[in-house]
Amino acid sequence: MTPQIQAFHDAATGTVTYIVYEADGSDCAVIDPVLDYDPKSGRTSTRSADLVVDFVRARRLNCAWLLETHAHADHLSAAPYLAAQLGGRSAIGAAIRGVQHAFAGVFHQQPTPAQDGSQFDHLFEADEEFHIGRLAARALHVPGHTPADLAYQVGDAVFVGDTLFMPDVGTARCDFPGGCAAALYRSVRRLLALPAATRLFMCHDYPPAGRAARWEVTVAEQRAANIHIHDGVSEADFVAMRTARDATLDMPTLILPAIQVNINAGQLPAAEENGVRYLKIPLNAI
Repeated sequence: MTPQIQAFHDAATGTVTYIVYEADGSDCAVIDPVLDYDPKSGRTSTRSADLVVDFVRARRLNCAWLLETHAHADHLSAAPYLAAQLGGRSAIGAAIRGVQHAFAGVFHQQPTPAQDGSQFDHLFEADEEFHIGRLAARALHVPGHTPADLAYQVGDAVFVGDTLFMPDVGTARCDFPGGCAAALYRSVRRLLALPAATRLFMCHDYPPAGRAARWEVTVAEQRAANIHIHDGVSEADFVAMRTARDATLDMPTLILPAIQVNINAGQLPAAEENGVRYLKIPLNAI
């Protein structure tokens, strides 16, 4: 069964949020929703998430799932807001436990948040099968960018998270805690072993000058033209390239606010006695 797919591109973070559904009136899943956050003012807004809400309601969809491909370092998740507006179960890969453990000491939050993934409604085991209404889906474990990355396969579509970018951009970095370039190589090759016409949907696009943002490509196009991992690139060559490139990259602008929120299933910190919520910015810790 071929899924219907609606994409929402957030230009501020380069993130693409997807709604996956069978038809008007059916169940749906929302993948990688964005809570708008201005790092200069510390203000949040639901502008991006409200576009999702409006679409779901206009199509009379029932939100069954709020799916995260991983704990994002470039945006805050809007999953709790969407759950309040639309319902739906939040879900991520079971390996999120390792990511929570890796960052627990960095943020030293009190009381200490659970590191067992219990903030999420469901933790997918590697390659677990599930359904979005009548659409059969599978949560493919594709570690490398982080140890907890998933790609969601629904019919002929795969939502690849931060494994691949568009062919002229390449692949995701692997220098975050638990990242591994060799693991990413194997994960990407697994995705590119799918049938050539399989549609791959990126979580981000950072287009080079002169190209508009895009986020859909086929397996065949990636195998022929991905600048980092096209057919013929060996694991050793990829690891050497990825390691050298990662050493030159700055940290994402929102990594510190995003990670502490996203490993907590998008829940913002509780308000303090003055009614204000505070994010923690550790100094010299990463």
